Order: sequence, then structure tokens, then C-alpha cells
Amino acid sequence: MSFTAATHSASSDGGDREAIALLRELVAIETPSFDAAASTRIAELLEARFREVGASVVLHRTEAGTDLVADVPGHGAPLLLVGHTDTVWPVGTIETSVPWIEEGDRIRGPGVFDMKSGIVVMLHALAALRARPHRAVRVVLVSDEEVGSPLSQPLLREVCEGVAAAIGFESPHPDGALKVGRRGSSRVRIAVEGRSAHAGLDPELGVSAIDELVDQLLLLRDLTATGPSESPVLCNVGTLEGGGRTNVVPDRAAAEVGLRFADADAEDRVLAGLRGLAPRRAGAKIAVDLLSHRPTWRAGRRDHELLASVARLAAGIGQALGGRPANGAGDTNLLGSLGIPTLDGFGPRGAGAHATSEHILTPSLFKRIELLTTVLSEHAPGP
Repeated sequence: MSFTAATHSASSDGGDREAIALLRELVAIETPSFDAAASTRIAELLEARFREVGASVVLHRTEAGTDLVADVPGHGAPLLLVGHTDTVWPVGTIETSVPWIEEGDRIRGPGVFDMKSGIVVMLHALAALRARPHRAVRVVLVSDEEVGSPLSQPLLREVCEGVAAAIGFESPHPDGALKVGRRGSSRVRIAVEGRSAHAGLDPELGVSAIDELVDQLLLLRDLTATGPSESPVLCNVGTLEGGGRTNVVPDRAAAEVGLRFADADAEDRVLAGLRGLAPRRAGAKIAVDLLSHRPTWRAGRRDHELLASVARLAAGIGQALGGRPANGAGDTNLLGSLGIPTLDGFGPRGAGAHATSEHILTPSLFKRIELLTTVLSEHAPGP
């Protein structure tokens, strides 16, 4: 798809302060994943805000929380704006380790970078366009992105029907470049059931679940090995559990593994291999559960054409904009893998996602609002 440049002024100082005030309001509602009550509070606040900018809004409640879909009428097929309301921070963080602080050109706070500032960009761009012609827009904000979007993926598939393109509002690369392509990401739990016995008197009657799990993890290492011409598969054993006493053969053990893929073929091969794991010891049982899955998004021609179009618009308002793949995964993995022209990283610059140093660079918040306003100002391309 293609956009043509539009001219508009940057936001006023009053608009800047309103954007920061909204950001502070969102950050003050602490929303860890799976806190359904907190998710409902922020979704209801955002429902009112999106209605103020002319959107029709539907809330979707799940066990994880409340997802929001907002449609703003305009020209042509809608542009899908994608974000999330959950964070990695427990309630109380803003009072302790990550307080709200405005200092120079930085704002700190839990979730300020990942990714409540991205929601502010959406709302303030739509507010700037309220009385002007603009593209049709659809917004989806899910409540479980930080844990892999296990309950919101069906909604994501539904809302992308008929859209012209998708833009994600996760953080950009450190230099402000957009993310075009993302590694696939899967979380897998490998659980082993063995048989307990006295480790000294009759060990032959037992089946060690821990020994079996170690052997299975060695098989996983072989499974994720790649040749010199292949993109590496990143494999991290994040948790191990099992056993209790050194004089008892352990009857249970489990590992949770994170996998990241740059290549869809490698992803399919490794996940199929995991599903086919078989016990090495008689009497042992293995269960492999896919806890979350985001498919590999390998950027294609239409993604790069979308990037080039947005970069031209950015140049027209004095902003330099690039794009490249990212190792991290997000909801745009699904959209990009479905062939929808997709970009991500449209949130403001900053650093410290998931760390106590989390912050945004305030000037980039206003630049992203200006850029999104420009992108949405365009009429849908005619036939």
C-alpha cells in the first residue's frame, strides 16, 4: 500500500502536557498480566477516551482480562493499530522500585515504555484528526501480550480481517528504527513422570524423572542445532523443577523452555520434534505442552513497501526513519505471518523494558504522535 504526504503542525505545548497527563493516568493503573480487575479498570478508562475521539468501542472479557477493539470511521480499508495494556510489573511497583519520575527529557514508570506510551500515541493522533479527513482506523489492545497472548490470539485473527495494513506500538529499536520482521517465539513445558523408590536400598525399582529430563534436554539441544548456512535457533531452559530428597529416586521433573526462530521451516521442524519426544527409560512418561506460540514473521515485499511509504511521510515532516528485523516477539508476529503488510516499533524511543530503568525519551513521544497523525491523515488510495 502507499501513502502520500500530508502537512500539519506539531502538537502545542498544551497538547504535550495533555499527552503526558494521559500517560501518567495510564501508568498509575498498574496492570500486571492476569490481573483481571486492573485490566477492566484500564480498559474502561480507555473505552471512554476512544469514544471521545469518535470511535465505536467493544470490550472483550477473558480470564486474562479485558481486551478492547475500537473502530474509527474514515476513508478506505482500516489501518490496524495494535497494542496491549498489560505489563510485567506487580501492583505496588510504582510506589517502590519504579516510581513515576519526570526528569529532563525522560519519563520513568512501570509500563511507560512497554507500552502505555504507545497507547498515548494512538489516542493523541486520533484526537488531532477528529475534525479532519483521515483513514479508517481499527485499534486492538489486548490484556495478555506479556505472557504470549494465549487468550487474545483468536481476537487478533478476527480484527485483522479486511484491514489494509497493521502497525504495532511496541518500542522501536534503540535508534528509533521500526521493527520489520520478528523471530518466532514459543514457550514449551516438558514434564516427566517417573517412579519413586529408595535410592540406596532398591534403586532398580525406581525410574528417575530427573535423569530422564536431562536426557530429553540433551535431545532438545541436538534438535535445535543448525548448520552453518541456517539461522540459529535460540534455546533457553528458563526453569527446572523436580525431586525432593537425595535418598529418594525422583518421580517428577519438568523444564520450561523458551525457543526463538528466524526461519519458519526451522520452527516447524523443532516443534514437530518436540511433539515426537519419546521416553528413553522404560516406565517413564513424557508430556510436552505448548504454553504460548508466536509464529515467525519474516518480512516480505509488502512489509518493506509499507516501511518505505511511512519513511517517505516521515521525511516530509523532517524525521528520518529506518527499519530492520527484531529478535523479540510480539502480537505483530501473527499479523505479519498472515501476510498482512505490517510494521512494529511505533512507540516512542526509550530503554529499560522489563527493568527498573524503564523510561521513554519525552521528545520522541511527540514525534511519534506527529508521525502517526501524518500517516492517518491520508485518504484511502483511489482505484
